[in-house]
Amino acid sequence: MDYTTVASKDVVAKTAEALNGNKFEAIIVDTKEQALAKIQELIPAGASVMNGASRTLQDIGFVDYLKSGTHGWNNVHAAILAETDPAKQAELRKYSVVSDFYLGSVHALSQTGEMVIASNSGSQLPHLAFTSPNLILVVGAQKITPTLQDALTRVEEHVVPLEDSRALEAYKVHTTYAKTLILHKENPSMGRKVRVLIVNEALGF
Repeated sequence: MDYTTVASKDVVAKTAEALNGNKFEAIIVDTKEQALAKIQELIPAGASVMNGASRTLQDIGFVDYLKSGTHGWNNVHAAILAETDPAKQAELRKYSVVSDFYLGSVHALSQTGEMVIASNSGSQLPHLAFTSPNLILVVGAQKITPTLQDALTRVEEHVVPLEDSRALEAYKVHTTYAKTLILHKENPSMGRKVRVLIVNEALGF
């Protein structure tokens, strides 16, 4: 199966409709520049922001923008990395789990509106599943699959091998596909906003 071709706009629209039906908020943009502009619009000044490691966030320029410090947000990730006291750093990591906004991506998105995230450590999963009141997930349209089963297959056949190659190059060790999170639906009674920015470009793995 081809996992790199950007889905047609009809498929993207169908997927967005399914996401909305599952109580997520789908937002379609055409370019990575529009995706970054939308994120800048959605996050108010003073909000605490945490992000996961994501090639997609790098691709749209979000990581560099966050590092620039020109946004007026509380960059929780930067504060963690800057803290040299282990005890204080541990406290910051605890705080990061309840950041106002969490940004990341998903590894596959089904046309039926379900999202699949694979993880080694699981560090991003609390944010995604429960703790952060606002999620912004940026997804290249090449990650759309017909069904949830196809989404799971995409992770195993396409994403994990690419991540393994990246880990070997960066850290000289293999990755471990240890955990899988599936976002089937969002319960409105939780009061969270889960926004999914589908970009009509190929981004990330």
